[in-house]
Amino acid sequence: MTTDNHAASPRDVSSLPRRGFLAGAGAIGLSILKPELVFGSQANTKVKIGLVGCGGRGTWIAKLFQDHGGYQLVAAADYFKDRVDRAGEQFKIEAARRYTGLDGYKRLLDSKPDAIVIESPPYFHPEQAMAGVDAGCHVYCAKPIAVDVPGCLTIAEAGRKGTEKKRCVLIDFQTRTSEFYQEAIRRVHAGDIGPLVNGEAVYYCGPTWGGDEVLAADPKNPENRLRAWGLDRVLSGDVITEQNIHTLDVATWIVNADPLRAYGVCAKKGRQDHGDCHDHFSVIFEFPGDVTVAFISKQYGTGYDDIGNRMFGPKGMIEAHYFGATFIRGEKSYKGGKHGNLYTDGAIKNIADFHASILKGDFSNPTVAPSVRSNLTTILGRTAAYKRASVTWDEMMKTAEKWEFAAK
Repeated sequence: MTTDNHAASPRDVSSLPRRGFLAGAGAIGLSILKPELVFGSQANTKVKIGLVGCGGRGTWIAKLFQDHGGYQLVAAADYFKDRVDRAGEQFKIEAARRYTGLDGYKRLLDSKPDAIVIESPPYFHPEQAMAGVDAGCHVYCAKPIAVDVPGCLTIAEAGRKGTEKKRCVLIDFQTRTSEFYQEAIRRVHAGDIGPLVNGEAVYYCGPTWGGDEVLAADPKNPENRLRAWGLDRVLSGDVITEQNIHTLDVATWIVNADPLRAYGVCAKKGRQDHGDCHDHFSVIFEFPGDVTVAFISKQYGTGYDDIGNRMFGPKGMIEAHYFGATFIRGEKSYKGGKHGNLYTDGAIKNIADFHASILKGDFSNPTVAPSVRSNLTTILGRTAAYKRASVTWDEMMKTAEKWEFAAK
């Protein structure tokens, strides 16, 4: 178990115009904390967190938790000792609370933090999130939430159980924190562009993941696969689930429905590495009401990058870009605006919202259901592209294919 290879300035976004919207922290003062709302904490103390996954993204986001001021990082777990020790030194975590191996997160939970931050490979997210809730912890989980249908259902159950047990479960999608995305999509749902007809969702970027030199030595070695999990189909969910989920999350947010079916293609043609992930997908999604979304992605080459969505109706269109402007044009236009650095600012806002929800005792866990829907949408598109055939949502859910990673 190890987190991704993204650093503070991640490869998949570093070549794009930087933008984002930094929303207010919205945190409630620690002085009004009710002791019973935070597991293991007393009033006027920080929320104690354990980091699960200590690679580039894990240590990057741990620094954002530290900078917030309302958290104390007290434990860390990663499959690899070098990574957990590096994080331990950086955040001054005592050696006895640095845990290694695939079961390291279980020992971390035994140390009883108030919350866990899951930044491990997506394959492990469902098991770790559910274990966290069962252990009485609040859970902050990176996207994607899972690589298969059973994993998505486990996360859905973790969210429901969290609400019952009065625990927060938050999924870290940055776009959903943006006031421009929120307002533009609110207006679409209010009918400002009329009934939706069709649109597009794109995710174009160059090679994102490092670690191919590790895979080159032995692509089938489980430890090598864990080191370079972004290039591994089972551990990451493939490009459409691990990365392209950002734009498909927005598409399903705009349409506000599960797709009925999908058909598409994928291949690995523009990039050379020892992993088994594809480097481009093209999928048509059909939604209720004869609404169609054309999705296309690439993870190779150079010259053009974008994470964007366009949806059209008789009265106008909505356009939204992760690294650009979000607006509506038509009979009822909305000027919207540009973000400065949504990748960072969205995470900062989610960290603040997680803290505020814990302190206020808001355990409604509103990020879980839409994250499950968008994750399942990527799996539907992936399944259709692998088969080069039409696959329905109902067929996907009934089959409920489970992926397996052999640790040895």
